Amino acid sequence: MSTTPTTPTPDSKAPHYPDQVTGMYILARALKNLGIDTMYGLVGIPITEFAYLAQMEGIRFVGFRHEQQAGMAAATHGFLTKKPGVLLTVSSLGFMNGLTATTNATVNCYPMIQISGSSVREPIDLDQGTYEGLDQLNVAKGLVKAAYRVNKPEDIPTAVARAYRAAISGRPGGVYLDVTTPCLGAIMDRADAEKLFFQPVDVCPAMVPSPESVDRAVEMLASAKKPCILLGKGAAYAQVDDKIKTLIESTGVPFYPMSMAKGLMPDNHPQSAISCRSTIMEKADVVMLIGARLNWLLSRGHGKWNPEGKFIQLEIDPKEIDCNRPIAAPVVGDIESSLDAILAKLQGKKMAMDPDWVPSLQAESKAKNEKFLQRLVPQTVPMTHWSALSAVKKVLEAHPDTILVNEGANTLDDTRDAIDMFLPRHRIDCATWAIMGMGMGSTVGAAIATGKSVVAVEGDSAFGFSGMDFSTICRFNLPCTVVIFNNGGIYNGIGVNPSNNGDPAPTTLDVKARYDKLGDAFGAQTYYVTTPDELLKALTEAIASKKPSLIDVQLAADSGKESGHIGYLNPATLIPFTV
Repeated sequence: MSTTPTTPTPDSKAPHYPDQVTGMYILARALKNLGIDTMYGLVGIPITEFAYLAQMEGIRFVGFRHEQQAGMAAATHGFLTKKPGVLLTVSSLGFMNGLTATTNATVNCYPMIQISGSSVREPIDLDQGTYEGLDQLNVAKGLVKAAYRVNKPEDIPTAVARAYRAAISGRPGGVYLDVTTPCLGAIMDRADAEKLFFQPVDVCPAMVPSPESVDRAVEMLASAKKPCILLGKGAAYAQVDDKIKTLIESTGVPFYPMSMAKGLMPDNHPQSAISCRSTIMEKADVVMLIGARLNWLLSRGHGKWNPEGKFIQLEIDPKEIDCNRPIAAPVVGDIESSLDAILAKLQGKKMAMDPDWVPSLQAESKAKNEKFLQRLVPQTVPMTHWSALSAVKKVLEAHPDTILVNEGANTLDDTRDAIDMFLPRHRIDCATWAIMGMGMGSTVGAAIATGKSVVAVEGDSAFGFSGMDFSTICRFNLPCTVVIFNNGGIYNGIGVNPSNNGDPAPTTLDVKARYDKLGDAFGAQTYYVTTPDELLKALTEAIASKKPSLIDVQLAADSGKESGHIGYLNPATLIPFTV
């Protein structure tokens, strides 16, 4: 963090309290006026005093070690609450560190506002080499949903209201608010400042779909022989859980949840087709997408999908329709309004679904689930991912109200497959971009936003992106347990450097690392475990304590499969350990 003084503002006289206030005060009041009660960030020039003023106004400030993690916390807060999570950063590189998270929030449709202080405008515009002289607004514009700059304190309430509205209306996303140093330090008479505040009206209006689109979708769903409802994280974000339950159970249509939609309906529900992805793709004649996009996670609608199948898509952004494959029945509107209209039209409607469709999926699910569970039986020492997950599964499924944060390579994939979810918005992971390094930020954001216990199951490589912000969990005494699967590498710890020059392979980390010592450094409860029984006992105890805890799980170095190869560029003769 830089300690170089900023360029003095034109009016450097201190305000005469209580008759005068600064732009920082106006910014804090404007946020509080819109119901913002929490802010994540990392202070320094020029926003340190603002963080103190925000605390004085009753806004909780959660300080981090790195802006990216603070941003991941804000994004997770937005996903779980439907209110914008707020990130506060310094200028220049602090701004850019945070922008990674704000861009990720935009891609994943999480409502979030990044507020960054910025340097004096004139020398930036003339490229005169001022202190941290980055044109932050123009850097951000192409990466976020909306971006605004505030140069005068009189404009702060308007800018905050516009940022809030942009973040949550339509398809949610990340918004950047650039507040210059002169604006933050500007002085106004309190009486004049108080006149600026207002309460925005209807900041997230309903977007009701056309009756014609609803009729078309209902007719297509009702006439389908082998339909499926596919749930995305947008369906979880909408918080219309009862309406989704009614749709699924009243129609009898099987459902498939994407990763962060797990638990929206219980994974073990009789209509769950979570174990039948390939069959759904190959055989479904009508697929209703609710809060999901036909992006790479769904092979962009191609690959194994039934070429004769048709899609119904409930989507708030018309630009998403026909993005990768023609959508036969687009329903453009917000999810709640769309479901209300569809459920009304379905009243008394007879479904033409093949009576053998759901039973066949149930039989397939039973067989596949029984086969899958055999992976968890061997209680190997050193542990594999599967033997470790046999313990984690028992504990987390016995504590369904615990929020699970999950990232890594094999650790992400295997945990998603192994652990059933039973409640909505209780699984947070790296989502659409599969970005590693969201772990500690999302863990903090989930705990702060909900007050619930959180367990983060992390690969050792993924934990390395954000590990120092485990200290934030400890500093705020949050009920969070971090479980680190250490197999000593990216994918695994058995990589071989083909040059034999003594350096580690690109994928090799340290299988002997003792991550529990990091927990000791910050006063957490720590555990180092080498068997499934030890892990089960440690995780049970850690969750029950509701205290910051870190569990170092020792895996075998050869546990985990390597991925990321581009076929002909990676011949077996070059990488002999390819699996």
